[in-house]
Amino acid sequence: MSGVEAGWVAENPVTGERGIVLEPPQDNPERRLVAELRVSPGGAVAGEHLHPTVTERFEVLEGTLGVSLDGERSTLEPGEAVEVAPGRWHDWWNAGDSTAVVRVEITPGDRFIEGIRTLFGLAVDGKTNAKGMPRPLQLIAISQEFADMVVFRRPPPRVQRVLGALLGPLARARGYRGIYPRYAEGDSMGTPEDARAGRPLTPRFGDGPGPPG
Repeated sequence: MSGVEAGWVAENPVTGERGIVLEPPQDNPERRLVAELRVSPGGAVAGEHLHPTVTERFEVLEGTLGVSLDGERSTLEPGEAVEVAPGRWHDWWNAGDSTAVVRVEITPGDRFIEGIRTLFGLAVDGKTNAKGMPRPLQLIAISQEFADMVVFRRPPPRVQRVLGALLGPLARARGYRGIYPRYAEGDSMGTPEDARAGRPLTPRFGDGPGPPG
């Protein structure tokens, strides 16, 4: 997988997220990823989830961020922050009528970048539902590849494990993967100035194979 540098930009046009890397994982011993996340009005992360081995910290710089942490909902205004420890169910969304700007710290963040490349790439290619979730066989492939990094709450994890055991071989046989060269070898989708100004971003993916279909 190609690494990312400070200033690397990615967009998920389905969920309304734009991320700008401020500090890539390779630049610090904690492998921490620091990014500026810009969430459009109505935007939200793809679904409630937890991270088995990752700590996240969200600090709101502008706008309002809605947060659910283990089912308890709250809103964060500029200057307020929340830390999400490994294993805690959480969800977040733009709770205001203007772009929410959030500083996000993810530790460790190298595997997180790999997952973002896949999820955002699938969204750009029109291979997710209206909430940004991949199609079932693709989701199984991602869940198995990134089991150490993310677990979605729906369907329940126990059901996911059963489906993975039953349908994982079918997903692989049909060419579904958690990481694709098309996305992993791609460059940024624009510049930080473009992202902050709300200008259109042009994806520049790699030449390698992508998802089936």
